[in-house]
Amino acid sequence: MENMFGKITTLDKVMDLFHDGMTLMFGGFGGVGTPPDLIDGILEKGIRNLTLIGNDTGFPHIGIGKIVSNERAIKVIASHIGSNPIAGKLMHEGKMEVEFSPQGILAERIRAGGVGLPGILSDIGIDNEIVTKNKQKFTLKGKDYLIESALTADISIVYGKKADEYGNLIYDKSARNTNPLVAMAGEVTIAEVEEIVPLGMLNPEEIITPGVFVDYVIPTKGVNWKWAWE
Repeated sequence: MENMFGKITTLDKVMDLFHDGMTLMFGGFGGVGTPPDLIDGILEKGIRNLTLIGNDTGFPHIGIGKIVSNERAIKVIASHIGSNPIAGKLMHEGKMEVEFSPQGILAERIRAGGVGLPGILSDIGIDNEIVTKNKQKFTLKGKDYLIESALTADISIVYGKKADEYGNLIYDKSARNTNPLVAMAGEVTIAEVEEIVPLGMLNPEEIITPGVFVDYVIPTKGVNWKWAWE
């Protein structure tokens, strides 16, 4: 069947989009829901000096943690890094900057970026110097808030259960986590998926990320999308 929208492609072809010094946003929670082949492709290409935006830094050898552990990131914006001791080590040695954002606020900053808002107001962590570092305050109706800037990225990478030709995505249970928000906030969004089906084969009520947010779809290892049509 024809790849009518031109979105279905291969890992090798999308790797041309990645470059040193870029901002990369990733879906996933502790590695679950982070696209493994895209992570490995970035490592194999030798991409460096990345700014990473996502929920956490995974584990040393799982998810985005592989990129962190190989010292390919110069900055991380995340809710925590505790599951990856290498991330903490790099932060304390001054080799990687870490901007902490409370998990809900981080998700909302990503969502704001995805819908075109410049930022949000929040009082979460307003008394915590780790959270307030380098952030402006705003007073509204006598109450102080932090101005939390929206987050976007050069490329967003997400991991889905199924996609169709247009890039409509369905996620697998908890692997959904931050992926729908991340998919909205990239200048380019690449989805790595376990199964690719023809247009019209997904139940519209089950689609979580509309294909309008997705630029490219690649099959994860073990999936031959040419056979997936049958």
